[in-house]
Amino acid sequence: MIDQNLLKLSISQNVKAALEEDIGSGDITAQLIPENTIANATVITREHMILCGKEWVNSVITAVDASIAISWLKDEGEAVEANEVLFKLEGNARSILSAERCALNFLQSLSGTATLAASYAKLIADTPVKVLDTRKTLPGLRIAQKYAVEVGGCKNHRIGLYDAFLIKENHIFSCGGITQAIDQARALAPGKNVEVEVESIGELEQALSGGADIIMLDNFSLDDMREAVARTKEKAKLEASGNVNLATIRGIADTGVDYISIGALTKDLKSIDLSMRFQLEA
Repeated sequence: MIDQNLLKLSISQNVKAALEEDIGSGDITAQLIPENTIANATVITREHMILCGKEWVNSVITAVDASIAISWLKDEGEAVEANEVLFKLEGNARSILSAERCALNFLQSLSGTATLAASYAKLIADTPVKVLDTRKTLPGLRIAQKYAVEVGGCKNHRIGLYDAFLIKENHIFSCGGITQAIDQARALAPGKNVEVEVESIGELEQALSGGADIIMLDNFSLDDMREAVARTKEKAKLEASGNVNLATIRGIADTGVDYISIGALTKDLKSIDLSMRFQLEA
């Protein structure tokens, strides 16, 4: 679960950066509209989605013009079908148009992440296996995307490089071996989870002997995953990684691993198709 203070800070930083890059010194096109014109706007989705990103939208609208009234018709995490209304706006026409793109960019992107996460979670919902994200996120949107993963029903792996160890091939090589790397991690930061990525059953045995908390099975076959589960016998948690997609996740979950990590949750982003319908008041 993402810390709420970190989440609030992330929203503030995301919105500030987005508005600065988009509006810059001023929206010159919006100035074509008479200054005091009032408008109504309705935002719909053109496809099925899991709604995610309401607070980013609210923050964009407030930052541009706090007098704009926003009315949400759908809740965070709610499944919404094509052509349904998500929210409505009423206020200064210039302000609404200036806020439109940034607000919808956040909503379409985060809803896209949540919708994909929900698709994966649904396929193994009857198992104890947890689907995890990775650090393969869009630069500057790490917390936002990891939040969206949670909204979609999956779980977060470590947030960054600071909150848990993930010892990979180059770390192992540099430390002189799996056991040595684990020992150094324990000495460096006692209490932090130590995870080791392994590429064979032999390396799995080394990680178990070294006392790793979590062992990542990198591109293991299904048979090797089942063997790893049998050999581990709850001495550590097992995480499957590599070659995971909507077609393969069920078979991987059925091997008995504890976690399945999927870079595609945040890396292969497909934004939701949204549309704003705009009307000036008489």
